[in-house]
Amino acid sequence: MIKVSPSILSADFVNLERDIRVLAEQGADYVHVDVMDGAFVPNITIGIPVVAAIRRITKLPLDVHLMIERPIRYVEDFCKAGADILTLHVEADTAANTRAALEKIKALGVTPAVSVKPNTRAEAVLPFLDLCGLILVMTVEPGFGGQSFMEDMMPKLRQIRAWIDEKNPCCELEVDGGVNAKTARICRENGANVLVAGSAWFKAADPAAFGRELKA
Repeated sequence: MIKVSPSILSADFVNLERDIRVLAEQGADYVHVDVMDGAFVPNITIGIPVVAAIRRITKLPLDVHLMIERPIRYVEDFCKAGADILTLHVEADTAANTRAALEKIKALGVTPAVSVKPNTRAEAVLPFLDLCGLILVMTVEPGFGGQSFMEDMMPKLRQIRAWIDEKNPCCELEVDGGVNAKTARICRENGANVLVAGSAWFKAADPAAFGRELKA
């Protein structure tokens, strides 16, 4: 089953509640929330209070993507704020701290997940695959929306899909970056089952129709 996770990084922040409330009726499966700290990536977005506020206005699962340094410091707070899926970058801390953070997330009843940036090898997810309910492959450099899709990430996606199928079949495989109707098909063909769409979703004349096209 293909799922779509619209990234609110591309929503109208003046009307964020409006844009989020309609996502369920438009066919979204998750709400993708990009958290950036200005250190791990060169941008600053939103934090724990905003995640808690979003939790109050939607029943959709919150797919929270932490692009922050040493996320172990904050995972408990994000879980308590209402994250349903909490994704950490393998590049953001030591392997020991990343595993400890994932274990804490799981103990709090939230789905643990890891992400890899474009220059990170697929093998980086292997130490954490047994704990994860989702792996996120970035198909742009994290930090800003509206970037072009990196099709050269597809071998990495296929490799991680093979490992998921072998070692943890319940784990989802998500792609984030430059997803539109054309690139969504490429991602699906290479093993992704969760598609993050930001600017393409929120700029679509008919987001519901666009969502159906992503899943087709």
